[in-house]
Amino acid sequence: MSMVTAKVAARKAAFAARKQAFAAGQGAACTHLSTALAGFGDAALAGYMPMRSEIDPRAAMAAHPGPVGVPVILGPGQPLIFRSWTPDAPMIEGAFGALIPETGAEITPRVLIVPLLAFDRRGYRLGYGGGFYDRTLEQLRAHGPVTAIGFAYAAQETPEVPTEPTDQPLDLIVTEVGVFAPAR
Repeated sequence: MSMVTAKVAARKAAFAARKQAFAAGQGAACTHLSTALAGFGDAALAGYMPMRSEIDPRAAMAAHPGPVGVPVILGPGQPLIFRSWTPDAPMIEGAFGALIPETGAEITPRVLIVPLLAFDRRGYRLGYGGGFYDRTLEQLRAHGPVTAIGFAYAAQETPEVPTEPTDQPLDLIVTEVGVFAPAR
């Protein structure tokens, strides 16, 4: 099976699992995320605005004592930038329908809350296929330490995510069940 075929099949299964988990609610996920983020003090944080059935990190983002940004897609094949966000920031629709702050300074995060379709215990994630987070993490990590935290429902765990050399690993994974560091 080709990597493209494997990822397409994995995405289809992951969407179904996430949709079912979304219907059940996120439980203690944001509490676990806030606890994990507390270990990073006021480091610049990037979160995301949830779309479709993605788990919602906004309560943990709002509680973070340092600067918080959300991703802005500049175009295909480009890394993300992060625009400053607060809970009362006026939002507009960006690329792919994701909400982004209407205005705000660009921030460079040291910690990223990363959305995903599926994850495995090795710390790999399956995204939507655009490579935005992989390119962004690679670029940020080239300039210093960056922590990528996958935020998902426990039901999104899969035995093994199909990976390529360009896939960037997660450093932590947070679900409604708890927090764990991937085994490498």
